Formats: sequence, structure tokens, C-alpha cells
Amino acid sequence: MARGIAHIGRDTYRTTLEVGGHALVADEPERNGGANTGPAPYDYLLAGLGACTAITLRMYADRKQWPLDAVDVSLHLSHDDGALVVKRTLAFSGALLPEQKSRMAEIAEKTPVTLTLKAGVRIDTSYT
Repeated sequence: MARGIAHIGRDTYRTTLEVGGHALVADEPERNGGANTGPAPYDYLLAGLGACTAITLRMYADRKQWPLDAVDVSLHLSHDDGALVVKRTLAFSGALLPEQKSRMAEIAEKTPVTLTLKAGVRIDTSYT
């Protein structure tokens, strides 16, 4: 389905990533001892959720031939009573009717990454 590689050497937290044939960099902000040369791991988590949400809603609107000009997905990860919580806000541009916006919000709750995060993921670790 998807594959990735992460590599870290002696650089303090700067990590090179290869995912889907794309080269990326991750790091920690300076306040956590990194050099802030790339997004932090939780930033990538939000990026994946945001991208999946935006792409899915674009596909849905196109299939329905709805007048969606753009969608912006704002995400904020925080702690709430000890649990991690993502607050997601959708902003639509275009001549959508209120019921179309409501339906798009329902669809956002069913995107693949949303469902994966809500269900949790089993991680099997091995080493060489």
C-alpha cells in the first residue's frame, strides 16, 4: 500500500525520509534541541490528515459536480484531559449550498486517514 524509509545519522534530530519516491526532511524545533530544518513528526501527521481531507473533498465535489472552488483544512493537535485531540476546521470557497457544506463535513469524517487515525494502527516492529 505505502512504503517509507527514515534515516538519521549524527545530526541532532535531522532525519531524511523517502516516501512514495519523494525526498523529505524531518527535524525537531530548536526548543526541543533540533535545528528546525524540516517539519516535526506530528507536523507530518497533520499534513497527512489535511492532505487526505482536502483531496477526498475535492474528489467528492468533482464527482457530484458541485461548485467548490477551494477547500482549506485547518488542523490543530493538542491535549485535552490527557488525550490527543485534532481539531479540524473546514473552510469552503464557491457557491455551495448549506446542505452541500454539511455533506462535505460528513465526508471529511470518512476519509481514509481520518478512519485510520480513529481506528488506530497496529505496528509490528522487527530489527536486523
